[in-house]
Amino acid sequence: MAEQLNLSNLKPAQERKERKRIGRGLGSGKGRYSGRGIKGQKSRAGSHKLPAGFEGGQMPIDMRLGKLRGNYSADAMPIGPFRTYSQPVNLRDLEQRFDAGAEITPEALKRAGLIGSVRKDVKILGVGELSKQLTVSAHGFSKSAREKIEAAGGSAISLREMVSKSKKRRTKRPAPAAEAIEEGLDEGAETAPEEAAGADDV
Repeated sequence: MAEQLNLSNLKPAQERKERKRIGRGLGSGKGRYSGRGIKGQKSRAGSHKLPAGFEGGQMPIDMRLGKLRGNYSADAMPIGPFRTYSQPVNLRDLEQRFDAGAEITPEALKRAGLIGSVRKDVKILGVGELSKQLTVSAHGFSKSAREKIEAAGGSAISLREMVSKSKKRRTKRPAPAAEAIEEGLDEGAETAPEEAAGADDV
C-alpha cells in the first residue's frame, strides 16, 4: 500500500547530490591527480571545451566528405557572404491580404506582415488561386505564379530585370585614330612658319 502523502513526508523527487571536493589529500579518494590521470591533453585545463567535431587536429569528418551542391542544399553555391536568400510569398496570401487593383511591392508585403525584411529578395510562388487583378513587383516569380497573375488580368514586374537594365556599363572612349594624329601634326607644322613670318613683319 502506497504511503499517504501529507506535509510530514514531502521531499524532492531526487535529493541534491553534494559536490565531491577533489584534490584534498590522498585519503580523500580523489587526491594527488584529482581523477585526471598523468599528463596528456585531458589532464589540462580547458580540454573539455573543444568545439564539436574536433578530432585532435586532423581534418574533421565533415570537411573530409564531399558536399552536395544545389539550390536546396545547406552548402549550396554561392556560400558565405555572397549567398542570397529569398522570402517566399504565395498567391493565396495575396488573395487574402490585398484588394483588387492593388499595387504590391516589398514594402507593402512588409506592412502586411508577409515578409520580415525589405532588404532580402522576395519570390512569389503559385500556391493557391488568384481571382483579383493585382500589380505585383518582386525579385522573382515561379512559372505558375506568373501565369496565374497574368490570367487574372494583373501584371508581374521583376525587380531584378529593372535593376539590371538601370545599370549601364562604362565604356572607354575610343583612342584617336593614327591618321587623325598625323593630320594634327601636319597642321601644326604648317601654321608654325606662318606665325614665325608674322612675327618678323612686326
